[in-house]
Amino acid sequence: MSDTPAVLSIRELVKIYDFIPVLRQLDLDVAQGDCVALLGPNGSGKSTLLRLIAGLIKPSSGTIEIGGWQMPKEAAAVRAQIGMVSHQSLLYGNLTARENLVFFARLYDVPKNERDDRIAALLEQVGLTKRAESLVRTFSRGMQQRLSIARALLHSPHVLLFDEPYSGLDQDAAAMLDDIIRHTHQDGQTMMISTHLLERAQQVATRVMILNRGRVVLDKQAVAIAEHQLASVYAQAIADKIPSDAPQPRIETSVEPAS
Repeated sequence: MSDTPAVLSIRELVKIYDFIPVLRQLDLDVAQGDCVALLGPNGSGKSTLLRLIAGLIKPSSGTIEIGGWQMPKEAAAVRAQIGMVSHQSLLYGNLTARENLVFFARLYDVPKNERDDRIAALLEQVGLTKRAESLVRTFSRGMQQRLSIARALLHSPHVLLFDEPYSGLDQDAAAMLDDIIRHTHQDGQTMMISTHLLERAQQVATRVMILNRGRVVLDKQAVAIAEHQLASVYAQAIADKIPSDAPQPRIETSVEPAS
C-alpha cells in the first residue's frame, strides 16, 4: 500500500482455537507511518490479530516480523518494538500517573538518565501534567486511556496497537482520544486501530483494512473511500463469502485453548 519500507510484515498467518480457524493464512504489510483502521464484525479476527502482533498469544503457523525481528522465534525482541492500548488500561490504580510511568519505564529498560524527561514530555503530550501526582484510581475512563497511551509510547516502539480504545468512553473523552491519536501519528508513529466506529476510523486513519472470517477482504487508502461511502463499502465487504476454492489454513502446530 506504500513505497515506504514495511515496519510490520505478516506472512501466511494462521490462528486456530479449538480446531476453528480465526485467522486464515493472512498476508499484509504495514509501512512506517501508516495509521491503519482495522474494521470487521465480531469474530472477524481483529483482536486476535493485534494480540498476535503484540506477542500476547502464539500463532498456529506463519510469521510476524517487526523491525527486522521475527515472531515467534524472537518474541522478546518483537515485544520491545510494540506498544499496546486496549479497553483495559493495564495501569495500577493505587499509584500516581507519574509512578505508573516510572514503573513501566523500568520494565521497558528505558535508560535511567532519560526517564524523567521522557515521562514529563509524555504527560504533557497526553494533557496530564497537572494530574501527574494524582492516583490513577481517581481518573476518569478518558484520562486512563490518555495515560495508557503515554505508557505505550514510553519505550519508543516501532508499532502502536489500539484494540477498541473507544470502548466505554463518552463523547468528549473519545474526541480527546482522536486528538491524541492524530498528534501521535503526526509525529511519525505507525499505528493499527481496531474499532467498530466507522466514522472515527475514517477521521483518524490513513488506511482502512476490513477483516471478515479471518481474511482481509478490503485494504484501501482512506482517501480513496469517501466518508459517506465507508458504511456501504463495509457492509458489502463483510457480506462477501470466502470462495469455496480459497486455500484452507494449515494445522501444523498444537492448538491453544481460547483465552
